[in-house]
Amino acid sequence: MYVPEQEESTALVIYFHGGSFVMGDLETHDWLCRRLSFDTRLRFLSIEYRLAPEHPFPAALDDAMDVIRHVASNRSDVADAHSRLIVMGDSAGANLATVAATQLRGEELGLVAQVLIYPTLGPELVTDSAHRFGSGYLLDLESLRRDYRQYLGAFGDHTDPRVTPLLCSDLAGVAPAVVVVAECDPLRDEGVAYAGLLGHFGVPVELLEAEEMVHGFLEMGGVVPDAMAILDDVASHVHRLVEAS
Repeated sequence: MYVPEQEESTALVIYFHGGSFVMGDLETHDWLCRRLSFDTRLRFLSIEYRLAPEHPFPAALDDAMDVIRHVASNRSDVADAHSRLIVMGDSAGANLATVAATQLRGEELGLVAQVLIYPTLGPELVTDSAHRFGSGYLLDLESLRRDYRQYLGAFGDHTDPRVTPLLCSDLAGVAPAVVVVAECDPLRDEGVAYAGLLGHFGVPVELLEAEEMVHGFLEMGGVVPDAMAILDDVASHVHRLVEAS
């Protein structure tokens, strides 16, 4: 739990770390959560969900949904009793955040926003950006395909929207979104496409594109100065969504 000194009690952020479904933990994303909590002035609850291959799909998704439900039912234990909820994640964590938000949309949980930071949205990886930046730009597509195989295990249906949110046939009624993409990220085009899909179903969505950045750049904020300005921009968008809710 990250509690900023100048806290605004309007919302609580539930954060799911990235790591291709097979790695990452509370420590790998400690700096990023600290900075986001500082910038947004909101509490962040960082979640350490089960990882593949020991715990294949849908274990991580089940954990994400269980956490959101539990926090919604017991929010006075971790925040103000009237705090609204925001789900946020990066890469694989963004996948879990948006799938959970979609699966839970019919439940009265007080979920007012989803923030998706360079999300991975399916294992097929056939976009133009995937071909252009799939090697030599930090995130290697062959490694990501291998990680997806470990994540899915024996589950072979890539068309299931819980695996590939881009193939969801109806996103009406899901929480408003901020989608952050990086210009030199193989996942850029699917993030842009998902923002368009949300808009198609009438979901308020804001797309932020970080020019000249690669996948995972926000985690490098301490050494990449331009990332700090983008973090500030993300924070301002989050506040606008909270104020509009």
